[in-house]
Amino acid sequence: MSGGNSKLTVAVFAGDGIGPEVTAPCVALLRELMGELGGPVLEFTDVEAGAGLYQRTGEALPQSSLNIAADADAILLGAMGNPDVRYPDGTEIVPQIDLRDYFELYAGVRPVFTAPGMRVPLADPRAQALDLVIIRESTEGLFAHRGEGEETAERATDRLTITRGACERLFDFSFELARQRKAAGGPGIVTCVDKANVLRSFGYFRRLFDERAERYPDIETRHIYVDAAALALVKQPWVFDVMVMENLLGDILSDLGAGLMGGLGMAPSADIGAANAVFQPCHGTAPDIAGQDKANPTAMFLSGAMMLEWLGEPHDVPACRDGAALFRVAVTDAFADEALFPTELGGEDGTSAITEQVRTCLAARLAGR
Repeated sequence: MSGGNSKLTVAVFAGDGIGPEVTAPCVALLRELMGELGGPVLEFTDVEAGAGLYQRTGEALPQSSLNIAADADAILLGAMGNPDVRYPDGTEIVPQIDLRDYFELYAGVRPVFTAPGMRVPLADPRAQALDLVIIRESTEGLFAHRGEGEETAERATDRLTITRGACERLFDFSFELARQRKAAGGPGIVTCVDKANVLRSFGYFRRLFDERAERYPDIETRHIYVDAAALALVKQPWVFDVMVMENLLGDILSDLGAGLMGGLGMAPSADIGAANAVFQPCHGTAPDIAGQDKANPTAMFLSGAMMLEWLGEPHDVPACRDGAALFRVAVTDAFADEALFPTELGGEDGTSAITEQVRTCLAARLAGR
């Protein structure tokens, strides 16, 4: 932590499209919240990266930006990229993935969280009380060798890599998270998601999971194939607690999880490593609605709450943990009784309306402390 308990630094990558629109109110609310709690000052530093920067300078993620991020206590990211702006090889600008690689952010944390009043697609009442977490390995799997695949006129080949070291740290993270959730009243279950019945690499993934599970006898373990997991997430998502999986499988199922919350604008995320972490909404830059006050900032707000919670743990800052809980509850309050109907979901509430409702609910929670 910078300057003892008095200050925490946050590198802010607002990015492209709607990224700056959802980042600005999140930063404002975080400042207001921590000011009211008398906790550490959050010092936000704007950092450039993304498709817009690439268009201007030919560089999407400069070393100078990486240096600022490396020195910060946490990294907050809006959204980066633009489908119309690509590298010469045709791939999109994805500095968010480059950040994962650079800082070895191996655990992609994708909460699936709902509360009464949120407009969710499943009619079952249990779908409005979901609380599960998808953990996506973010450094290897099928993404490990992106850009290195072989292609001819007749075939294309990519490689999937699973290593013991990456799996063991991922599984330890997942079991420790399940332990924390169990201590808070959760079921304490970790489900390994794979395709071990078909692919040798996933068989290895599963064997390593079972080996590591022996260190956590207090946590229940389960196995499920990814196709069955997709079905179960739609039919009965409430049976899951912590789900852990390879990179590509997590990429896909985490979007399904966002759908259970109503859409990508509701879904927060974190990419966590040994010393650094990035917090960002699951949605993209949505350039088609940029500048129209239509973006849903909810995912960004919940990502901000995740950031506060993470900052509170390694630095032992109770105000950050308290702030995280208050921010999350304020978002839940804002959606109670279907008070909000985001534009994303077919309603009329955009960035400003949602922000003000959350601000009002946050003020009420702070006043009631």
